[in-house]
Amino acid sequence: MKTKYLQLESIKIAYCEYGCGPHLLLLHHNSGDKKLFKAYQKKHFKDFHTYAIDSRGHGQSISSDMDYSINQFSDDVIAFCDALGIEKAFVIGFSDGGNICLFLAKKRPELFEKIVAISPNYLVSGTKDGSLKGLTYMYKLLVFLKKLHLPVTKVIMRWELMLKDIGITDDEMKVITANVFILYADNDMIKEEHILSIAKLITNSKVLRIKNSTHLSICTKTESIKALLDYFN
Repeated sequence: MKTKYLQLESIKIAYCEYGCGPHLLLLHHNSGDKKLFKAYQKKHFKDFHTYAIDSRGHGQSISSDMDYSINQFSDDVIAFCDALGIEKAFVIGFSDGGNICLFLAKKRPELFEKIVAISPNYLVSGTKDGSLKGLTYMYKLLVFLKKLHLPVTKVIMRWELMLKDIGITDDEMKVITANVFILYADNDMIKEEHILSIAKLITNSKVLRIKNSTHLSICTKTESIKALLDYFN
């Protein structure tokens, strides 16, 4: 699929568009890009009008930033929809994309009819201790490499997103009215109790544990795809 670009106020968003039908936005994970969803666009959700978007600081999107935030990423997605005249859309977000979904549910429930957040975590404490230790180690390594004048500034900025709370509160999630479907892996890097706490906070939410999956494999699992199709249809 050919990459398209949409110039907004502070970012040139790169995205791949495919298919006809209901609008469906696809939001990737930290340090990933729109290619994650190629099979979604070409195979699994070919009856939808899909848009796989590169987040700010990721993939082929172009912007000048001093730091990144999930809140800003969500504003970019909303501006993307407004610029293209998209008035109703479904959305699937994985990991940091799932975190973006929490903000979308809060800000524009009338725009996003059904929202899927796959393995989200709004608090850094929601990450399992072993995974958080690994992320912290890699962050320190990247900081060291920067001192050696290697070009890792953007990588560090992305990594910092995984080492801090995303900036949405319990009270803000309690007033979300959007329909939110939360998926998580039975061997996820996010704590199960954290996922369930998110589902408990959001009134119109349901949650599903995907068996025999990990944080990195959950998006490709047959059970996940079927659950998503059932939710949207």
